[in-house]
Amino acid sequence: MGFLDLTTDSGLTVLNDWLLTRSYITSYFPSQADVACFKATHSGPDSSKYPHAARWYKHIASFENEFVTLPGDASKVYTTYGPELNSDVAPATAIAAGVDEDELDLFGSDEEEEDAEAARVREERLAAYREKKAAKPKAAAKSIVTMEVKGWDDETDMAALEAAVRGIEKDGLVWGASQLVPVGFGIHKLHIILVVEDEKISTLDLQEEIEGFEDYVQSSDIVAMQKL
Repeated sequence: MGFLDLTTDSGLTVLNDWLLTRSYITSYFPSQADVACFKATHSGPDSSKYPHAARWYKHIASFENEFVTLPGDASKVYTTYGPELNSDVAPATAIAAGVDEDELDLFGSDEEEEDAEAARVREERLAAYREKKAAKPKAAAKSIVTMEVKGWDDETDMAALEAAVRGIEKDGLVWGASQLVPVGFGIHKLHIILVVEDEKISTLDLQEEIEGFEDYVQSSDIVAMQKL
């Protein structure tokens, strides 16, 4: 016969006991057995009285839009599933009947084996997902950098210095805002923001290139760096 009327306390008790050590009705994945029992239950079991059945019901509800795609025979009714069609009994029922807990199969070894077709479909979906994920272009890792460039003295043409710096063009380098920061005695230093693609631009190489403008640049330094 299978499960009794799943709208009654006795039927829900059997269902709750059956799901004590199981995630699904007859297998290791959702199937038409779960769909049939879900529909026969009509509404969510009271979690205070039937915690395992309530947990199962909520989980199966998340597949509601996929019911027709789940494996198994959709023509079967819920009474064809359950403990009376299997050699074992629900764990809590067995304990109440005096069966030693050590004799219980707590891992559901008597459940149906995953059928080959369902396994094939699942593996195909996983393979398609991995392929799609691998093909998806990955965003380039970038950093936002604040660089300090010091001139020689109060006679250094800071406008020309900045123009020389901004004149450096590279793939993966974007210059941003800048400002002149007074040091004292009429001397200024340039603070300039830049965004770099980490794999393409070395800030050390960039500093060396900037310091190559010896007529304007005394030294340079990275004062801040943050990953984007």
